[in-house]
Amino acid sequence: MPTLATITDLYHTPLLDLVYQAATVQRAHQAPQEVQLCTLQSIKTGGCTEDCGYCSQSIHNKTKLEKESLLDVATVLESARKAKESGSTRFCMGAAWRQVTDGRAFDRVLEMVRGVRALGLEACVTLGMLTSDQARRLKEAGLNAYNHNLDTSEAYYPQIVTTRTYQDRLDTIAHVAQAGISLCCGGILGMGETQEDRIQLLHTLANLDPAPESVPINALVPVEGTKLEQAEALDVFEWIRVIAVTRILLPKAMVRLSAGRLSLSREAQALAFLAGANALFTGDKLLTTANPGADSDHALMAALGLKARMPDKSCAA
Repeated sequence: MPTLATITDLYHTPLLDLVYQAATVQRAHQAPQEVQLCTLQSIKTGGCTEDCGYCSQSIHNKTKLEKESLLDVATVLESARKAKESGSTRFCMGAAWRQVTDGRAFDRVLEMVRGVRALGLEACVTLGMLTSDQARRLKEAGLNAYNHNLDTSEAYYPQIVTTRTYQDRLDTIAHVAQAGISLCCGGILGMGETQEDRIQLLHTLANLDPAPESVPINALVPVEGTKLEQAEALDVFEWIRVIAVTRILLPKAMVRLSAGRLSLSREAQALAFLAGANALFTGDKLLTTANPGADSDHALMAALGLKARMPDKSCAA
């Protein structure tokens, strides 16, 4: 397992040397011209009791977001079909819950998972905290991956969220692992954290056992009415640096470009692919924040000579 000292030295490598090293690792472990396209759908919007300082869906933040109840299965599966038609091979569903509660709503989510898998897509959900039994039921429904981001370092976490602990996050991650579900786990950059916080986050991610199969790298999208609406813009080279270190530490993972891409140039995103990113969330929205549309993403990939990754054979309908 990589030590904190090792990761610190790696993080402070001159940027172009770091990108070169990450690109070399990428070519040894991945198909460098392939990018997995994913689509993220909000299946239950707003009304979350967590106080995450970045989130428009928290009841503790004074945003203009309209609360919506859990979508019906048919609506979600129609969105999944459209995502597949646009090239996505993974369909992710997010519900603004603090934690999963057994009952009709969870049963509906299980039905959504089964339906997405029947379409030949990988199924991923992010539902907040869950128990080991709930993780088992998701696995039985065919869930491929569970997203549960750590957001930032353990030390800085209380500055962002106070309604749950870092250990709560790690406990859910353990339940996901015990159920045999792949883990999608990353962070958010640009929330006022220091370089040391980013290094600590990378250290935690790199030492998870089993290692995350997917690592979303988000850049904060400041939302009016949230506690972080005045956050200072992220230095794009810090974003690239975290992507490169992630690729080196987790050579077999899918490193996903996630929230915040609308504020990044095509050139910055191109450098991110060179630095080890090999997946992106496509579509007009990521839960509630704007995102480049599929046409824009396909145009960027064409310009860079990248191609969409084919579905995994195990997910064939």
